[in-house]
Amino acid sequence: MTTIADQKTKTESNDTAAFMVVAAMMAVMFMGSTLVTPLYALYRHAFGFSEFILTLVYAVYAVGNFVALLIFGRLSDEIGRKPIGLTSLGLASISTLIFLAALSTGWLFWARMLSGFGVGLASGTAAAWLAELDTAEQKSRATLITSSANFIGIALGPLVSGALAQYAPWPLRLSFLVYLAVLAIIGVLVARTRETVEMPRRSWRAVSLRPRLGVPTELRVSFIAPAVTAFATFAVIGFYAALLPTILAESLHQTNVAVGGAVVFELFLVATLVTIVTRQIESRLAMLSGLVMLLPSLALLVLAQVLGSTFILLTGTALSGCAAALGYRGSLQVVNKIAPEERRAEVVSSYYVAMFLGNSVPVIGVGLMTVIASANVSSLVFACVIALFAVGALATGIKYTPQSRR
Repeated sequence: MTTIADQKTKTESNDTAAFMVVAAMMAVMFMGSTLVTPLYALYRHAFGFSEFILTLVYAVYAVGNFVALLIFGRLSDEIGRKPIGLTSLGLASISTLIFLAALSTGWLFWARMLSGFGVGLASGTAAAWLAELDTAEQKSRATLITSSANFIGIALGPLVSGALAQYAPWPLRLSFLVYLAVLAIIGVLVARTRETVEMPRRSWRAVSLRPRLGVPTELRVSFIAPAVTAFATFAVIGFYAALLPTILAESLHQTNVAVGGAVVFELFLVATLVTIVTRQIESRLAMLSGLVMLLPSLALLVLAQVLGSTFILLTGTALSGCAAALGYRGSLQVVNKIAPEERRAEVVSSYYVAMFLGNSVPVIGVGLMTVIASANVSSLVFACVIALFAVGALATGIKYTPQSRR
C-alpha cells in the first residue's frame, strides 16, 4: 500500500530527475554556442575571411537570439515548456548539420543564426522551467542550477572541440558529430520530463506572437541593474569566445587550437566553481560584487595583450570567471525573485535579451575598431566602455533595491 510519505518521496525524486534533465538541456544548448570557438582560426584559414568577418560570424548568433526572445520569449508560458525545449534541440541539430556541410563563409552565418535561435528559445524556457520545479520561495536552487548549467555548457564546448580539432581526425567535422549524438540523447530525456505549465493553450489562434520585451512597468527600475550587469558580464565572455584565438596567435604567438579551448574552459570552469561556492551569498550582493570584479579583470585582459604575457592572461581569465559567476548568478536570481509567476518566461527572456546584446554588440565594435586601429587599442576601448557600463549598473544597483514577489 502506498502511503502519503511514499508519494511525497516519489514526487521529490521525479522533480530532482526533471531538474537534472532540464539543466542538462540548458548546458548542452549553451555548449553548442561555444563549440565553434577554437575552430574559428581553422575556418579563417579554410575560407579566407578577415577578423572583422569573424566577429560578424560570431555576432550573427545574436540575431537568432533576438528573434527567439522578442517574438517567442513568452511562448513556453502559453503552450508549455516541453514543446519549446524540444524545438530548441531540433534547431540546434539543424545548425550542427549546416556546420558539418559548410563549404564557404556564408554557411557559417546561417549555422550561427540558427544556433542563436535555438539557444534563445531554450534559455528563457529552461530558466522558467527550473524555477517552477523549485519550491523554495527565493528560487535559489533554480538560479544556482541555471547559472551553473550555462557555464558548464559554455566551458565544455571549446574544451571538447579544441582537443578534438588538435589531436583527432576531421578537425572541422568530428566535434559536430559528437554534439549531434549528445543532442539526440538529451532530446529523448526531455520528451520524458514533466510539464510544469498546468493549462497550456491548445490552439495557435489563442497564442500571441506580438513582439514585446515583457518587463512590467512597476519592475522596470529594478530591472535596470540586473539587465546591465548581464550586458557587461557577457560582453567580456563574448570577447573571449570570439577573439581569444586571435589574441593568442597575434599577441602571445600561440597557435595550438587546444590551448585556445583550454583558456576559454578555464574562464567557465572558474565561473562554475565560484557559482557553487558562493551560492549562499545574497543575490543583490553577488551581483554588485561581480560588477566590482569586472573592473580589474578588464584591466588584466588589456595588460596581457600589451605585454604578451600568458600568466597575466590566465590570471585575468580567472578573475573574469569570478566576476561572471557572481554577476550572472546574482542578476538572474534578482530577476527570478521580482518576476510575476504568470509572466516569468517573458521577464526572464527580456533579461536574456540584454545578456545576448552584451555578448554580441561590443564584439562587433571591436571588430570594426581593428579595421582602423591596432588590436591593443581596440581592446583598450572595449575595456573602457564595458567598465563604464559596469560602474553605471553598480550605481543603479546600490540605489534601487528590488522587491521580491510574494
